[in-house]
Amino acid sequence: MAVEKKNCGRGGGGGGGGWRELRPLVQLLLPLCVHWIAEEMTVSVLVDVTTSALCPGQSTCSQAIYINGIQQTVVGVFKMVVLPLLGQLADECGRKPMLLLTLSTTIFPFALLAMNQSKEFVYAYYAIRTVSYIISQGSIFCISVAYAADVIEDSKRAAAFSWITGLFSASHVLGNVLARFLPEKYIFHVSIALLILCPVYIQLFLRETVKSTPKQDQDSSTLGKIAKVLHKRYTSMRNAATIVASSPALRGISLVSFFYELGMSGISSVLLYYLKAAFGYNKNQFSEILMMVGIGSIVSQVVVLPLVIPLVGEKVILCAALLSSIAYALLYGFAWAPWVPYLSASFGVIYILVKPSTYAIISKASTSADQGKAQGFIAGVQSIASLLSPLAMSPLTSWFISKSAPFDCKGFSIVCASICMVIALCYACLLKPEESPRQDTPDPEDNLEAPLLRDAQCSS
Repeated sequence: MAVEKKNCGRGGGGGGGGWRELRPLVQLLLPLCVHWIAEEMTVSVLVDVTTSALCPGQSTCSQAIYINGIQQTVVGVFKMVVLPLLGQLADECGRKPMLLLTLSTTIFPFALLAMNQSKEFVYAYYAIRTVSYIISQGSIFCISVAYAADVIEDSKRAAAFSWITGLFSASHVLGNVLARFLPEKYIFHVSIALLILCPVYIQLFLRETVKSTPKQDQDSSTLGKIAKVLHKRYTSMRNAATIVASSPALRGISLVSFFYELGMSGISSVLLYYLKAAFGYNKNQFSEILMMVGIGSIVSQVVVLPLVIPLVGEKVILCAALLSSIAYALLYGFAWAPWVPYLSASFGVIYILVKPSTYAIISKASTSADQGKAQGFIAGVQSIASLLSPLAMSPLTSWFISKSAPFDCKGFSIVCASICMVIALCYACLLKPEESPRQDTPDPEDNLEAPLLRDAQCSS
């Protein structure tokens, strides 16, 4: 595997030079934005669709909360293996085929709901969406960040990552605007049309940045190939673990990511159902809250972060964002009136910066050849957290929004989740992200990692 590095606009100064550095990402960011718009426009309506199908005539639906928790746990279990695997394959087979795979899987579950929203089809949606999440959730970001690291020089990567996450927020705003004003019966049809456009665009226009190693051992038997694949997968995953374990910055950010994801994924999995039960929110209120967060996030990630991060560094941004996430969780948990969730959502403008600052710290501590492995491994650590959180959040939320709650605090589970963000903040304060990356020296283990599954996965 060889990463094709591009020198994009070096020597240019000022803001124009910065934009020239980001120009190679345009062909990546455009289809990603469309994909995120298509996904986000379904979020606010899914609560109503699943509640209506599984618990007709009720405002609360414990069954939907438990199914979401089970889905998140199953996804987390498989993502522990799949995310690092996709990160390694992105290093070996190329970014483009992995993006095509991960983006395409989202089409099928929404197609089911576009056809029918009965109880049986909702169950089928959950089953297929679980498979889709295993392949695409988190991996799209990992591969995109690795692609950005290929084409952007080190000093500009933090700005590039902020653009990726900023456009993610912008896409969420547009998706929620569409969800707010489109009739519910058209939402899934429009979403599917947009989702189909994304892999088509990438196939036609996105340029690959990884040069594949020439094929070897073409005459090997099928059994021998399988054995070799399994051995090399083990070797690659062990190397990815070694890369993270050998770097204090990567070890520290792994712990930060674990506890942050443990709390935030738990909140995300139950939040909309909690708001529906506590304040009777519907699609319109969900869309308004999500739009408010998204609009502020665009400014903070695309404008503020690139200007501030050279002055204060990634660590300060990360700590401020984690502190904001704690306030976000506590306000939601103790919300005493329907307007309080809107106040809580405003903290999303700051806590959204956890992601780009995390990506920047990981990228700084990794060599160009190890970007996919490091990002994928830490995303795998996050997936462990995402599988653990619903084990507590789903039953706790269902209990406290029911009439049998021991005391009146419907958001008690969200308050508990904020403790995880406090722990993440403590670890973030101990980080030393200024560590210099390891040099790109030849490694015998890396030489063993010729592109794997090239006959199956890497053919185009």
